[in-house]
Amino acid sequence: MRLLGPAELRAALPWPVAIAALETAFRDEDPSATPPRSHLAVPGGELLLMPAHAAAGGLGVKLVTLAPGNPARGLPFIHGAYVLFSPGSLVPEALLDGTELTAIRTAAVSALATDRLARPDARALVVFGAGTQARAHVAAMRAIRPIQTVTIVGRDPARARALADELGAAVAGPEAVAGADVICTCTTSAQPLFEGAWLAPGTHVNAVGAYRPDLRELDDVAMRRATVVVETRASALAEAGDVIQAGLEPGALVELADVVRGRAERREPAAITVFKSVGLALEDLAIARAAMAGG
Repeated sequence: MRLLGPAELRAALPWPVAIAALETAFRDEDPSATPPRSHLAVPGGELLLMPAHAAAGGLGVKLVTLAPGNPARGLPFIHGAYVLFSPGSLVPEALLDGTELTAIRTAAVSALATDRLARPDARALVVFGAGTQARAHVAAMRAIRPIQTVTIVGRDPARARALADELGAAVAGPEAVAGADVICTCTTSAQPLFEGAWLAPGTHVNAVGAYRPDLRELDDVAMRRATVVVETRASALAEAGDVIQAGLEPGALVELADVVRGRAERREPAAITVFKSVGLALEDLAIARAAMAGG
């Protein structure tokens, strides 16, 4: 059984490769057939179990832990391991670092949505958060849009400044969203991060942090002003606090597969779009299989 650590995954999965793998998965597979993930509350956080299978990708499962106290310890919020099984024989084929895999696949699916929904001339990026996902999202957005300015908004000023210095970015408050073309929210906040009324026409938002019904990063105004795209309606209505707390109905949600297949698109330059991601096990499988091919 092969072992792929963080360095091997980064080498095998440059952003174009990761984004293309997810595009193929959402185009050719049925994302709605992905089993729902299991949540287990444990001391210190949560354990998630995320299995998936696909015609071409075989079978895989991710075990991921979410520990809210880790950032204060200088550790990532997310840790995990991914086991990939061979198609047909179902023999264990590889063990992949789940932390890096999650960072890559989350930012890559945001990039896929952004490439289809954001204005082609989007140049100003605002990112909420100062951890692994924030860093990955800056890199992914730079890979698919001509980003010229990056602004980091974080609740811990020291961590925000450190990330900004690393990335050549600025630090500002939530009001920075008023001048953004693309916004990525990568936090574990239970409360909206900014006023939805501040969003300028034509803004695209990737909201990836709220993965439970009791968490949200976007307020009702932002959600109702926007065309809201989700991985699947079922996963969003079960887990996405931004969607659930805003009271959005299934008919108000556009599935990412329809965007990828050309059945839905940005209607006009001034439209506000939101990609609300909770993470889908099919994404992990697609990225794991692409890493094996590239490695």
